[in-house]
Amino acid sequence: MAADTQIWSDTGIEVHQVVVGPMDNNVYVVRCTETGEAVLLDAANEHDRLLELCRGLGVRRVLETHGHWDHIQAVPALRDAGYDVAVTGADADMLPSYDSTIDDEDVIEVGNLRLHAITTPGHTPGSVCFTVEGTDLLFSGDTLFPGGPGNTKLPGADFATIIRSVEDRLFTLPADTLVLPGHGDSTTIGAERPHLQEWVDRGW
Repeated sequence: MAADTQIWSDTGIEVHQVVVGPMDNNVYVVRCTETGEAVLLDAANEHDRLLELCRGLGVRRVLETHGHWDHIQAVPALRDAGYDVAVTGADADMLPSYDSTIDDEDVIEVGNLRLHAITTPGHTPGSVCFTVEGTDLLFSGDTLFPGGPGNTKLPGADFATIIRSVEDRLFTLPADTLVLPGHGDSTTIGAERPHLQEWVDRGW
């Protein structure tokens, strides 16, 4: 499975991706190739498939980008299998269960890799994105997609807040940063940054 799911690699790191569930959620595994340790981002759905991925790639922990139902369906099964599930405190009540919380600017060590948490409220109060130190990778959850920010029509969401998160927290990253979102195709910060005012003007 590992060879089939790998979408990106560099010295010491692999990124794997599967698409699961009725909402076509992207689930990512970030793996340190030097130690074999890995972390899974968003236990969205199809828990049997995700458990196989976790066992095959050395996953030790699950990080949730936010608490919406389509991103958390496999959380109970992964916790039952012994995986620690982490989410921000602001979204913790949206999960059926969890083990630990993520704060802004937390550094999460995965083998020799260091993931940096960037809280980006707006899509949900506790949305969080992750960069990987020494790479140009951004796992944006449902905060940033090709063509604009995530949906803010849902309870707990706020358009002005997500725009501030995108502008102040994400668009400060280098232009060639690869954006890997919670659904759909990847993009780059450089491709999206020039369109911020268009998004503000249209209101979504």
